[in-house]
Amino acid sequence: MTATDAAPGSATAGTSLTDLRMVWRMRAFEEKVRELRLAGDAVGSIHLGIGQEGVATGASGLAGPQDAVFATYRGHSWAISCGVPVEALFGEILGRDTGINGGRGGSAHLTAPAYRFFGENSIVGAGAPIACGAALAGRHDGSDRVALTVFGDGAMNQGAVHEAMNFASAFSLPVVFLCENNSWSELTPIDEMVRDPELFRRAAAYGMPGERIDGNDPQEVRERLGDAFEVAREGGGPTLVEAMTQRLVGHYIGDADQYRRPGERERDAEREPVALLTRRLRESGVSDDEITAAESDARAEMEAAAAAALAAPLADPATAKEHLYA
Repeated sequence: MTATDAAPGSATAGTSLTDLRMVWRMRAFEEKVRELRLAGDAVGSIHLGIGQEGVATGASGLAGPQDAVFATYRGHSWAISCGVPVEALFGEILGRDTGINGGRGGSAHLTAPAYRFFGENSIVGAGAPIACGAALAGRHDGSDRVALTVFGDGAMNQGAVHEAMNFASAFSLPVVFLCENNSWSELTPIDEMVRDPELFRRAAAYGMPGERIDGNDPQEVRERLGDAFEVAREGGGPTLVEAMTQRLVGHYIGDADQYRRPGERERDAEREPVALLTRRLRESGVSDDEITAAESDARAEMEAAAAAALAAPLADPATAKEHLYA
């Protein structure tokens, strides 16, 4: 099934409003992170997923307490999806001792196992084999664990991802492989790097189900990804889901982002999750006051959380060697 073949999500107005609130929480968080980075309060390389929030929003709540989620270095929204407190996320990105990892991980390496978020990975595609390990461990410890590994379209060409899909399929491991296809592999369009740009078709080579969905529609993500979780939990093995989305910003903060194709920005602005959900809510008769409140409430939450993180003490370099050994 392709994104264009899929039926529209059957979300109610209440569900769509809840989804819009989550999308705005993720977007307001990342827009505040960008502001902090440009002001020099945050340092280092930071990759934003602005525009891709529909995927993480739709996945919110699917992973149980025993499950494991692995993201890329563009993983802030996935941490929020797993319930990690935003003040602790700001603290981590700002290098504060109140950060979720005590200021040690920064933007690209933060992790929160207590929230089943086993972190980001700056090696492209490296989360996939690690997810196989988590799934295999779940088989032996009786936890009924499903591992969700998230990666971009560019990572689909990484050998580690192919090895992970083959391993998971050969041993029927409960792994959900989720490709967030924003059509850009860093600064290169994916359709110039592959012969068949419908990446979900690769699943057939590994004997696993694969499908392409609309990653901008949280309800569709929830339904289709939920099916993949159910298959994995019932012993049916892995699934590859290709979620079509877009990033509305450059590959990283500081990217001049001048490589876009003609008309791309206009198309993206029409289909990104805020635009999609806003249209759906208005068509359902939801008032503009309720719709705009989703944004204003999210921005107020992020302003307060960022201010609290900025007021916290910086991480003490003397503690850098702590937590290295059990």
